[in-house]
Amino acid sequence: MRTVLVTGPGGAGRSTLAAATALAGARRGARVLLLTTGSSAPEAVLHTRLSAESATPVAPGLHARRIDSGDRFRQEFLAFQDRAGAALDLLGAAPLDADELTELPGSEAFALLHALRTEHASDAWDLLVVDMPPADETIRLLALPAQVRRYLRRLLPPERQAARALRPVLAQLAGVPMPAQKLYEAAERWEGELAAVQRVIDDPGTCVRLVTDAGPVAAAGLRPVRAGLALHGRRTDAVLVNRLLPTGSADPFLAALSGSQQAALKALREECPDVAVHEVAHLGRDPQGVEDLDRLTAGGEPLDEVDPAHHDADAATASRDPWTVVDRLATDGILLWRVPLPGARREGLGLVRRGDEIVVTVGAFRRIRTLPSALRRCTVSGAGLRDGVLDIRFAPDPGLWPKSP
Repeated sequence: MRTVLVTGPGGAGRSTLAAATALAGARRGARVLLLTTGSSAPEAVLHTRLSAESATPVAPGLHARRIDSGDRFRQEFLAFQDRAGAALDLLGAAPLDADELTELPGSEAFALLHALRTEHASDAWDLLVVDMPPADETIRLLALPAQVRRYLRRLLPPERQAARALRPVLAQLAGVPMPAQKLYEAAERWEGELAAVQRVIDDPGTCVRLVTDAGPVAAAGLRPVRAGLALHGRRTDAVLVNRLLPTGSADPFLAALSGSQQAALKALREECPDVAVHEVAHLGRDPQGVEDLDRLTAGGEPLDEVDPAHHDADAATASRDPWTVVDRLATDGILLWRVPLPGARREGLGLVRRGDEIVVTVGAFRRIRTLPSALRRCTVSGAGLRDGVLDIRFAPDPGLWPKSP
């Protein structure tokens, strides 16, 4: 199963091209599901009212479903309230009813991740296309499972849960009560659910597709997005440049606008030499309905697969950790940890080591990673960014490095 996550700057037409991508896949005989959030844009594009309970048929081979984050939040909160009923009774708390619950900020992200995992596990589809939030939100959303799992491991270490039989004795020795069993059970359940979502995100068949227009700052706008995605190991397989006007118009205004778009398109290709850049024509109106979505791919490559050979090669690469350790001990006396960061600039780049972890900051995005075992016995001796790759240099610590025989 392939999963295509479609995102981009707001207003670039990502909902339209997510729908067009899904339809293109269905036209080639795949069983396709388009997942959308609560926005009304996908329904307007498809000319179909979508349900949150089940997938709605849109065209042969194509179904679509709307994610109801409010309903998902109510279900999760009521389930938590039931599990914590005994503790709430002891506190004298009055339980909340379903009709008085309103969703909290951030619940949409968890609802989308839950839907992504559920549909991926259903084995009902060949292609899953997700109309994601704007790019900055998407980067943080895709990083969420790994971040929350790290918090859980720090706050509720699994090894302490394994020692629950000794908890009464340890409590007496420590003089403080040990964490309740239900807390560890909840953490174990969350860990399992988050790990399942992360497996979907990290799957070689999952990629991110960026949608942009051909404006004068399009290339600069995609630069931090690509860097943020790469920081978290997310694979960008294509850039879809939307609403391109035909060239050679006799109208001076349209000719000038088209020329500006072509200049922006050239800049985008130079900015993204490692990614397929696909052109999507302007229809002269906002696309509405299946026929208009078909016209977006007329005479061009299907949006569901810009380049199959390119996709297969990228999928094979995606199955490996893109952060690689290069051994240069024999020549330079160092180890290199190479971090691909296409689009990153030195300004806004930060690097801090904290014990056995390293914190890498790229603009507004941050990632914390545990050092490989060999690097834990080294000190950071420097770093450099060149051609979209951050090289972190590690020198062996004489006090920790194994002695030569």
